[in-house]
Amino acid sequence: MNSAIHVFKFGGASVKDAKAVLNVVDIIQKHDQTNLIVVVSAMGKTTNKLEAIFNSFIKKDKETYFKYTKELKIFHVDIIQGLFKGDALNEINEVINTVFNDITSFYEKNENENRSYLYDQLIPYGEMLSTKIIQHCLKQSGVRSSWLDAQKCIKTDSHHQNANVDWKRTEKEINKCLNQIFTNKRVVVSQGFIGSNNNGDSTTLGREGSDYSAGIFAYASNAKEVIIWKDVPGMLNADPKYFEDTIKLEQISFKEAIELSYYGASVIHPKTIKPLQNKNIPLYVKSFVHPEKKGTIIQKRTENDDAIPSFIFKKNQVLFSIMPKDFSFLIEENLSDIFLKLSQIQVQINIMQNSALSFSFLMDDKSEIVSRIKEALENSYMVKYNTNLELVTIRHYDQQTIDFVTKDKEILLEQKTRSTARFVLGQKDVTTNTFKEV
Repeated sequence: MNSAIHVFKFGGASVKDAKAVLNVVDIIQKHDQTNLIVVVSAMGKTTNKLEAIFNSFIKKDKETYFKYTKELKIFHVDIIQGLFKGDALNEINEVINTVFNDITSFYEKNENENRSYLYDQLIPYGEMLSTKIIQHCLKQSGVRSSWLDAQKCIKTDSHHQNANVDWKRTEKEINKCLNQIFTNKRVVVSQGFIGSNNNGDSTTLGREGSDYSAGIFAYASNAKEVIIWKDVPGMLNADPKYFEDTIKLEQISFKEAIELSYYGASVIHPKTIKPLQNKNIPLYVKSFVHPEKKGTIIQKRTENDDAIPSFIFKKNQVLFSIMPKDFSFLIEENLSDIFLKLSQIQVQINIMQNSALSFSFLMDDKSEIVSRIKEALENSYMVKYNTNLELVTIRHYDQQTIDFVTKDKEILLEQKTRSTARFVLGQKDVTTNTFKEV
């Protein structure tokens, strides 16, 4: 490969209908003079629909399974009818039909009892559909492109639904595939989110893992840059759903992006940054609506990190407070026992704090997990919990920003470092903020 490689990633919103697909093709055409790897997610809300199909499979609800499958097929057929005509339409129709025949037969074929394994065999069809459609559209537009099955070259372990990458093998396989394709093609179209294990079974990299796939391809190919195309002008300092006056971050460091993603910023998948940082490959977040605009660059320089405060909100939180029943001190043995029980339930803690008498932790309010926590701890400890809370994280805070986000709220827990302030907030209402006892 003589020419520098660029990696583009397009998410579901960028390919949600025929008009959006044509916009993506237009962006690719404007950059097809370089070797380009295009990583694409499933179209629109396809993954959500496939998960609904999967849940009906688990429940053995055949009627719902085939109803949802039919709806998903109609969605994709509508898109291809807006993109192709004549022989080209017949050709892509055959491809679509083959995929949906596989989805249909999945209902009867799969006897494996491992739910995560089964999930990983069904959900990747979304990415297969989107990339086949994009590739046919590029071909129709005269772009010298080739479709690449990501499962052939992104190799993982068998930790289904959140697989770990075998980096050495993946790097070898990706370069082998790219060397073959780039001898006479300029664009490679491949899938985000998916890989395969040593047995050739499909694996997935975790929800929203398509960004990560772009990072994997970039790392393995020593890419010059990665561009993630979004429906926002770049990385913003807050979610527009919660803030009217958001500010675009022009430039931040890999370190800052990792911190923001760790605390819950939704623009970049948490695993995406690290492989790029390891090889110093810059990451751009740009708008597919206004592709000519500059966007945000994420690279190694740190001088602009603290220029603008960033706000991250997590709604619908539940705060647990755990205390020994005899009101004794909370010792290391208690904490070890509590952590073991929480680990067994696979609790994801958003913030935690302990004192001499209690251990408190915050998590997303998922009723099933909350019930299991109560059951696991109530025999040995006093368990209190508080619902309808929010967690606010401020990077590069000052008192003005703290006053702004905590106005008219009750602060139930707070933590501060030199650069980050975090607050668990409830409404200023005695009833709402009173801990419930199990």
